[in-house]
Amino acid sequence: MRNLAPLGLRTRLIAAFLLVAAISAVSTAALTYQRARTAILTQSQDTAVSTLRDQLEGQTLALPMEQHQLQRLVTDIGKRGKPHPWVVFGEYGTLRASSNITPATSAVLTDRLRRQVAANPHGAFQRVEDGRGESYLTIGMPAVMDSGDGPARPTGVVLYAVMPLGAEEQTVDAMVEAARQGAIPGLAIAVIPALLAARSVLRPVRDMRRAATHLGRGRLDTRIEVRGSDELAGLARTFNETARALEESVTELREAEVRARRFASDVSHELRTPLAGMLAVTEVLDEDADAEQLDPDTAKALRLISSETGKLAVLVEDLMEISRFDARAAELNLDDVDIAEAVRKTLELRHWDDDRVTADLPRDIRARLDPRRFDVILANLVGNALRHGSAPVRIRVRTEPHPDGERLLIEVTDSGPGIAPDVLPHIFDRFFKADVARTRSAGSGLGLAITLENVRLHGGTLRAANAPTAGAVFTVDMPLEAVA
Repeated sequence: MRNLAPLGLRTRLIAAFLLVAAISAVSTAALTYQRARTAILTQSQDTAVSTLRDQLEGQTLALPMEQHQLQRLVTDIGKRGKPHPWVVFGEYGTLRASSNITPATSAVLTDRLRRQVAANPHGAFQRVEDGRGESYLTIGMPAVMDSGDGPARPTGVVLYAVMPLGAEEQTVDAMVEAARQGAIPGLAIAVIPALLAARSVLRPVRDMRRAATHLGRGRLDTRIEVRGSDELAGLARTFNETARALEESVTELREAEVRARRFASDVSHELRTPLAGMLAVTEVLDEDADAEQLDPDTAKALRLISSETGKLAVLVEDLMEISRFDARAAELNLDDVDIAEAVRKTLELRHWDDDRVTADLPRDIRARLDPRRFDVILANLVGNALRHGSAPVRIRVRTEPHPDGERLLIEVTDSGPGIAPDVLPHIFDRFFKADVARTRSAGSGLGLAITLENVRLHGGTLRAANAPTAGAVFTVDMPLEAVA
C-alpha cells in the first residue's frame, strides 16, 4: 500500500485552526442548545403549573361532587390553558372526566405521577413522550380546602393537565438548525484568519529555510531579518549569531589555509635552487665513490647523502605540485594521445617494461588529454603498486559508453595482500602512510593525492578497492575528451 505524502506545514496549521474553530463551534452550539432548551421548557413548565394552580384555586367546589360537576370543572379549566391549550383530566373517587372528546393523551398519565401527586399536596409534574415520540408536559394538581385555622385538607379532587411541547421543541430545533447553518459559513470565514496565522508563522520559517540553503551553499554572510519579539524572532536572532560566528571561524580557517599554502609554496620554491646545487655536487661525489677514489665509509656516507637529497628533491617537487592544485593554478595542456603508446612510454621510461608489469592495451584508443599529467597518473599508480603491493602488476585499458560521452577506464592491479579496511578510506589523504611505525619510507605520502588531483583535473574519478581474488586495484575513470 502506497504511503500518503506528508502534509505541508501550511496545510497542517490551517487544518489545526479549522479543527479548533469547529470544536469551539460545536461546543458552543451544544451548550447553547442545552441551556436554551432547559430555559424554554422551564419557562413553559412554570407558566403551566402556575396557571393550573391559579385556575384551581379560583374554583368553588361543592362536595360531594357529581359527574356533571366534575365535567364542568375540567372543561372550564381546559379552556384557560397557558402558555398553550391543554387537555385536563379530572378524578374524584371513581368519577373520571376529560376536557377532550377523544382523550388520547391520557396515555401519558403515568402511575409515578399519580403517586407523586398523592404524596405532595402542592402537585407534581413530568415531561414524557408518547409512543409516537411527541413530548408532553403533564401536571398533577390536587384540589385542597383551606380550613383557615390549620393546614389545607385534600378534597379528593385531582386534576391532570397535559400540554403538548411541540412548539417548544420546534423552537429548539429551529435554534439548532440556525446554529448548524451558521457554522458552515463561520468555518469558511475562519479560513481567512487561518491563512493569515499560517502566513505569519510560515514566513519566518521560509526565511530561515532560504537562509539555511544559502548558508549551506557557502554564502556565510546570510542573515535573517528579525521581526517582533516572539519565539520565532528569538530563533532568527540565534540563527544570525550562529551564522556570524561560523563566518568568523571559516574566515579565520581560510586565512590560515592560505598562509599555510603560501608557506609551503614559498618554502618549496626557495628550496629548489639550493637543492639543484646539492644534486649537482652529489652527482660528482657519486662518480668519485663509484670510482673507488674514496674510502668505503666515506663512499657509503656520500651515497646516503645523495639518496636522501634525491628524496628531498622529489618531496619539494611534489609540494610545488600540490600548491599549484590548491591555488587552482594547475592547467591542462591537451593533446591527441594514443593511449597504448602513452602507457608503453611510461613503462619504458622507468624501466618497468619487464615481467614485473603486464599491460592489456587495445589498439586504436585515442583520447584528448594532458600527456605529462597522464604520465604522472600512470607512473604513480604503477610505482605505488610495485612499492606497496607485489609483482606482477597488471594494467588494463578499456572504454565504456556513458550518457555524457565515452569514458576511458584504466585499472592497475597488484598481486599483494590488498589494502586494509581501516586504511582504505584514507588512501588518498596527503602524507598518509599505512604503517605509522615506519618513520622513513621511499615515498613522500603525496603520490596518490597528486594522482587524484590530476584525474579530477581531467574531469574523472579515481577509486581504490581490493580485487575479488587478491591485491589492490585502482581504477581511473575519465572522459576521452577532457575539457581544459
